[in-house]
Amino acid sequence: MAYTIDLSGRVALVTGASSGLGTQFAKTLATAGAAVVLAGRRVERLKTLRAEIEAAGGDAHVVRLDVTDTDSIKAAVAHAETETGAIDILVNNSGVSTTQKLTDVTPEDYDYVMDTNTKGAFFVAQEVGKRMLARAKGSAPGTYTGGRIVNIASMAGLKALGQIGVYCMSKAAVIHMTRAMALEWGRYGINVNAICPGYIDTEINHHHWNTEQGQKLINMMPRKRIGAPQDLDVVLTMLCSNESHFVNGAVIQADDGFAI
Repeated sequence: MAYTIDLSGRVALVTGASSGLGTQFAKTLATAGAAVVLAGRRVERLKTLRAEIEAAGGDAHVVRLDVTDTDSIKAAVAHAETETGAIDILVNNSGVSTTQKLTDVTPEDYDYVMDTNTKGAFFVAQEVGKRMLARAKGSAPGTYTGGRIVNIASMAGLKALGQIGVYCMSKAAVIHMTRAMALEWGRYGINVNAICPGYIDTEINHHHWNTEQGQKLINMMPRKRIGAPQDLDVVLTMLCSNESHFVNGAVIQADDGFAI
């Protein structure tokens, strides 16, 4: 029995779309039929991605977004809705990290991670969520009420890891943020869920897996392998679909069992 999910007629905003998982998420949703708004700071890369999606028959738009700046968040969401109409799906994906012992973390390091991963994720979801709530309450126009918010947390939010303690803390906060939003907004048809990816091979870390340290890390994995961005396609598409209406507040591990 074949089963497909069709996101035609939906508008999806993907933050951090200029590289890594964000790029793959945008391509996946566009392939499923959604009009995708590509958001991030590296606008030229976003334009390249837009051209790639359009060449494949998809619908993509570009907005500049700095998640550490609340004015930028408000402007980007407003711009997106002006171009595409109401946002039905948010993939809240922006994230950064530093690598050091906890005793070496400076206030600047701490703010760098928390401002993007936790504070930024919260205010992006808040801005989009306010608009979804307004439509659900009938105080804003829109043919589709409710919505889907997918926060990209991390396996590191479930399992403490050495050298990236502040990153682990930031993603643990995103997990609990997801549950809080699901609790408050679920009654309005807005489903908020989180994906916790494990180690994924992306352009940012690709070189690392061939190093001695990278190989040691791979050998610690339950099945001694790392994932590819495409390994998250199915769970992402499911959480963004109408068919996921009974899934709210879920925190889904996609880490090949590493956090068990």
